[in-house]
Order: sequence, then C-alpha cells, then structure tokens
Amino acid sequence: MTRSDLTHLYFLLDRSGSMQSIKSDIEGGFAAFVEEQQRGVGECRATLAQFDDVYEVVYADRPIADVPSLDLQPRNMTALHDAMGRLITDAGQRLAAMKEDERPGTVIVAIMTDGMENASKEWTAASISSLVRQQSNVFGWTFMYMGADQDAIEVGESLGIARDHAVTYSRSKSAAAMATASGKIAKLREARVAAPAAQMEAFTDEERTALE
Repeated sequence: MTRSDLTHLYFLLDRSGSMQSIKSDIEGGFAAFVEEQQRGVGECRATLAQFDDVYEVVYADRPIADVPSLDLQPRNMTALHDAMGRLITDAGQRLAAMKEDERPGTVIVAIMTDGMENASKEWTAASISSLVRQQSNVFGWTFMYMGADQDAIEVGESLGIARDHAVTYSRSKSAAAMATASGKIAKLREARVAAPAAQMEAFTDEERTALE
C-alpha cells in the first residue's frame, strides 16, 4: 500500500514574460502557500517546475519544510502543453520506480499560468488531456488549474482537468488564488490520512466570484 500520510505536491508555475507585472504577488502568494502546507497534516514533499518556452525543475522531492523562497524571473513565451507533458511523465516515471510502501498516497499537480498556450512543439491539448485523464483515473492523481486572462474552466477541461478543480483569477488576485488553492490542498491532505479515497473540494461559486 502507498503511504496515506504522505503527499507529493507538484507545482508547475508559468514564468513567461507576462508574469512580470505580478511577479511580487506571485512570490508573496507562493510563500504563504508554502507556509500553510508546512502546517498541514501528514508529511509533504514538493517539486517546483517553471516554464516559459523552456522547462526547468527548480527543485524536486524537497521536504516542504525545506522549500526556499521563490525567485521568479519572467521571460519569453508560454509552452504550457510541453511543460505539463514533461512534468507529468517525469513524475510518473519517478514514482513508478519507488517501492509501493514508499510512494505518496496523495499526488497533487497544481498548475498556475497567466496566459494562453502559444509555444509548445511536442504536446497538444488532446495528448495532454489523455495523459491527465490516465493519471487521474488509473493512479488517482489530483490536478488543479489556475488561469488568468482566459476561461480557466474551459481550458482546464480541454486538458483533462475537472471543472471543479479549475479556476479563473484576475491578475490582481494571484496571491488570493494561491491562498484559495492552498486551503483546498491542506484539507485534502488532512482528509486523506483518515480516508485515502477522499476527493478535493470543488471551487465554490463564492470563491470564483471573489477571484474575478
């Protein structure tokens, strides 16, 4: 059996040029996000990857207590599909290589972007959707999509992510979007310790309105 008390949180963060105007909000919001997860129930390990038209792993499999401050350096275009494909396949291979009793019982992939896909060369929305659905349905991963300047529910669904776990946020409310997401992740981590089949709460209408 996998470890019901262990969560691996994969955070995929857009660092394309348009993020420059909200750089400080993103950095502050991420710091608060990490602080809340540090207080959460059970053990948590984190992987942070960022992307523009290049994919980069900032750190991998890091205990949440040892996660450093975020230093976002926005640049270039938005290759969202390629970044998602790389993160999900790398994570899947890494977890598959572990002994079952060492694997996290909860795997969460949180994606945050402020723009639309415009630079991917290897993956399409359809191929990402197939991959996300496989990891969700076969392996029980939970995906969350936060998008600004777009209909994040529509985009998320096109990528295989449940509409309940996708939310549109105003660029001026990026830190609030992270805070809302963090609360749902913390609750899921707590619930999974007692009930391994527990599901993440949906974004409510009130939360969606507050992030507009």
